[in-house]
Amino acid sequence: MTNELAQRFRTLHTTPPLLLPNCWDAASAAVIADAGARAIATTSAGVAWSLGRPDGDALERDAAIAAIERVVRAVDVPVTADIESGFGATAKDVGETLAAVAAAGAVGVNIEDTVAEPPGSLRPVEEQVERLAAAREGAGPDLFINARIDIYLAGIGEESTRLEATIERATAYAEAGADGIFVPGTTDPDTVAALVKAIRLPLNVMAGPGSPAPSALGRLGVSRISLGPQLASAAYAAARRATIALLDSDSYDAVVGGLDYGTMQGLLSNA
Repeated sequence: MTNELAQRFRTLHTTPPLLLPNCWDAASAAVIADAGARAIATTSAGVAWSLGRPDGDALERDAAIAAIERVVRAVDVPVTADIESGFGATAKDVGETLAAVAAAGAVGVNIEDTVAEPPGSLRPVEEQVERLAAAREGAGPDLFINARIDIYLAGIGEESTRLEATIERATAYAEAGADGIFVPGTTDPDTVAALVKAIRLPLNVMAGPGSPAPSALGRLGVSRISLGPQLASAAYAAARRATIALLDSDSYDAVVGGLDYGTMQGLLSNA
């Protein structure tokens, strides 16, 4: 990580909304950067799938860090890494993960408060605060820590309680050293506006088909919009459609319009 890239990434949050396409390997990162993205995020699901593993804390830390290093080498824009819940059972482990992420050259992370077992549950606030504090210490002052709150995404509690519970966690996470708050699972304009008003840090939402347009979310005060695994899913769907067409149509039309070999070679020549 360089101070220049880290500062550039922070500045992008002050001219919202920052649109963050999510890559899953070095090649997808290079394609996204070449298309004009000002910064790139990794998707933990996409990275895990590309390495033959399911999402959800199933990937080993070393494999995740190696993937981050490959993405960083492939592009010259800031990279922020989805590190799931921190790749470690203890707060000390999380601090070590963050130190490794910074050494790999990433300028930011998402770190979530979901736990793998039991499914659909969150860490107690006090435990997550401890992990975020360790993350801050391990990361150093420059790396942008985006604390993810999964109350809406996991459907925790009654719907009427989710806003207040999310704001309570956001307040605690900010005090623990988070630089931004990520609330996936809702793009409802009233909810988003209430979150922006109550949370003093930049707000990140995950959007996609059916969500308000990026400009509309920006007018609500959203600082950052990401796609999560949707680009990876779309790419895999394209591969599946092309395969079905090849098998069923007696033609090669399904692969017309793909990026040519020379283009891909050029994008990765310095990776």
